[in-house]
Amino acid sequence: MRLVSVIMPFFNTPVQFLQEAVESVFTQSCENWELLLVDDGSTSECSIVARQCAQDYPGKVRYLEHSGHKNLGLSASRNLGIAQARGEYIAFLDADDIWLPNKLKEQTAILELHPQAGMTYGNTVYWYSWTGVSRENRRDFVPELGFSPDRLINPPRLLPLLIESRCAVPCTCSLLMRRATLHAIGGMEDSFNGMYEDQVLFAKASLSTPIYVSSGCWDKYRQHPKSMCQVSKDTGQELSSRRTYLKWLAQYLTQKQCVDQDVWRVLRRELWIAHHPVFGRPLKRAQGLIWRCVGRKPRL
Repeated sequence: MRLVSVIMPFFNTPVQFLQEAVESVFTQSCENWELLLVDDGSTSECSIVARQCAQDYPGKVRYLEHSGHKNLGLSASRNLGIAQARGEYIAFLDADDIWLPNKLKEQTAILELHPQAGMTYGNTVYWYSWTGVSRENRRDFVPELGFSPDRLINPPRLLPLLIESRCAVPCTCSLLMRRATLHAIGGMEDSFNGMYEDQVLFAKASLSTPIYVSSGCWDKYRQHPKSMCQVSKDTGQELSSRRTYLKWLAQYLTQKQCVDQDVWRVLRRELWIAHHPVFGRPLKRAQGLIWRCVGRKPRL
């Protein structure tokens, strides 16, 4: 089985979370992997723990950091890992999430079975029960993908669905990509150092390569009040982040000379909604309700 490079960026992550994430890599049924722990300028004990892990497992784990131990954000940290990766495949795991044991084995098998696919992903458990509090057990859920999975989707069919949230946006921990594909699309965008850095990657991939979407579920996405997404919602930054993403996407599509009318139609509508939230958001909620009521799934 071909080597998988696992890239795990972290910044002042609680040590318990970091250790659990690392353990979920070590317990993979696929053993042909390397783990790149990318320190994004942490000032807490997690830096010590990561360095010690690399020292204890020199053939499997490497510790990376930016020059001067700077904090440059998620995209730059993932790009540092991509640049140093040796594997034919690359997977991302945030330091507060975990994988289930067959994640790498089953996803590498998918890409080997579908050589035309540059990426595969599955679904993810939104994980509240990690707290051990019994009432949180009922909150765990797996979102609807939005279309029939176990299929190869050619570009750019996924992109308009992702833009308007008509399908579940993949969690970064759920994907596996060919390193050649990542290099071909230019990796992450360093200018996105927080929210929407993952959607930038998915947009670039869905515009350029066939993607195999699986019904498998191999990941747990930890829900906690200090996560980047939750902090963004609490501070009201989510809307401005979305505007920035959509503006970037319009520029990127122009640069790539995208002429797909469905992509542009959806993007223009979402840009209008993002800039007119008082009117646009109620319309979007109503549209989503109609889709759910009629059970209309997008055509791919």
